[in-house]
Amino acid sequence: MIRAYHVIMTTYGFWLPNDPRGSWSDWVRQWELYAFGAATKVETRRSVAKQPHDRQMRMEAKKALQYPEVHFDGRQALAVGHGFKQAITDSGYVIHACSILPQHTHLVIARCDRRAEQIVAHLKGRATQQLTAVGLHPLTRFRQSDGTIPSPWARKSWPVFLESDRHILNAIDYVEKNPLRDGKPLQRWSFVTPFVPSCQY
Repeated sequence: MIRAYHVIMTTYGFWLPNDPRGSWSDWVRQWELYAFGAATKVETRRSVAKQPHDRQMRMEAKKALQYPEVHFDGRQALAVGHGFKQAITDSGYVIHACSILPQHTHLVIARCDRRAEQIVAHLKGRATQQLTAVGLHPLTRFRQSDGTIPSPWARKSWPVFLESDRHILNAIDYVEKNPLRDGKPLQRWSFVTPFVPSCQY
């Protein structure tokens, strides 16, 4: 039985729908990007980040993006965290771990009555609202004629389903140490609730 989710959310432009390593996308929306190949959807829940691939082609494809890749700086990451906190206040999500990095965010979220995709949409929405409210939205200069601003997030996320204490603890450890792998300090978020194992290993 699913007890929690390890969710990976990426920023716009970080992981393309036709990434040669695989993606979670069914199709490529932008014609200029499609020139580099169709969507490379994979079904695995394991990371494919270290799969061998043509890195040069991947970099060339990114030049076809409609907007620049989004990289959150420290102030933007803090705004994202405040947005997450608002979503948690809205709906009572239980977050066991969180790390917000320049181009991807990891969370371990206890299962609730919403699907992982719904939770992610809520978190992204509140984070984007907060970025806009404090004047830190990274794509503000691309505001559309109707006043809307392109999302700083990739359309989809990568949820990993966790079914035991061991899986949850391993995911928490991975998420907590993720900033170190990026050369950044550990993160401590006030909305994180420590996980209490039930001895179901």
